[in-house]
Amino acid sequence: MDALFIGQTYIDVTLIADAMPQGDEKSVAKDYAVSFGGNAVTAGFACAKLGFQTSLLTSVADDWLGHMFLDMARTYEITVHPRRVKRSSLSFIMPRDGKRAILRARDDDYLDGVPQLDLTGIRALHLDGHQSDAAIHYAKACREKGILTSLDGGGLRSNTHDLLGFIDAAFVAERLCEQMNLSAEAMLDYLKSRGCKVGGVTQGEHGCLWYDETGQVSRLPSLPVPGSKIIDTSGAGDVFHGAYLAAYLAHPQGRWIDHLTFARAASAWKIQHLGNEAGLPSQANVAEMISLYGTK
Repeated sequence: MDALFIGQTYIDVTLIADAMPQGDEKSVAKDYAVSFGGNAVTAGFACAKLGFQTSLLTSVADDWLGHMFLDMARTYEITVHPRRVKRSSLSFIMPRDGKRAILRARDDDYLDGVPQLDLTGIRALHLDGHQSDAAIHYAKACREKGILTSLDGGGLRSNTHDLLGFIDAAFVAERLCEQMNLSAEAMLDYLKSRGCKVGGVTQGEHGCLWYDETGQVSRLPSLPVPGSKIIDTSGAGDVFHGAYLAAYLAHPQGRWIDHLTFARAASAWKIQHLGNEAGLPSQANVAEMISLYGTK
């Protein structure tokens, strides 16, 4: 295995509709997609689609949705280390005008303790904050072994501060800045203070404010994908995380600006497709985005 991803499994139902029915109303969606979901899970699928051996430590229920998820993972040759829950988790997503509304139903009452995994061959670990006990355990273990540790900081969790002390690359959402009452610039200072070698705040269409391995702060703008081509921004950040890890695995001595430039192109592919699975880019798709929109 090249990389281990730890998170929470969702089955995503993405709907294109003018509005959500209220009361006794009924309506028919214009389009829909059903796919795997969850931040680290989607990042893991993206990394696998880009050609790397991926393993997932994630929630799995013994129900028909759980079986469907395992079938999806087998399709991408992903090794799943299941942490049992009673029911599968669901996300209902409605993209519209470059935004996306999400309603989630989650079972994170794990029936098992943290499994002990063999980290032999693992070169990168990615976390999204779910499974806080497993996240801190494997972040510490990977740090001790010199394995790159990465965090998708989508929101504030009980162990975020402690976890960041074992993270090499942390890219967080604006929501975390809001929850901690920090500007994007102040968040970068905070990530530096926690020892993160590379860090950034992802800001959707405004790109990513980040600092590189030398500590220099800059903005990586988003690619100029025409609004008419943007279908579904949900999962774009997850693809971004999976893609920069794929770029790191391909060139571990490479510059982070190059890893993020690759990841930005992967995200540009995602937002032009409905649902997570259709939005997973191949190496050729990333090259196509770079050819169309450049690297500046």
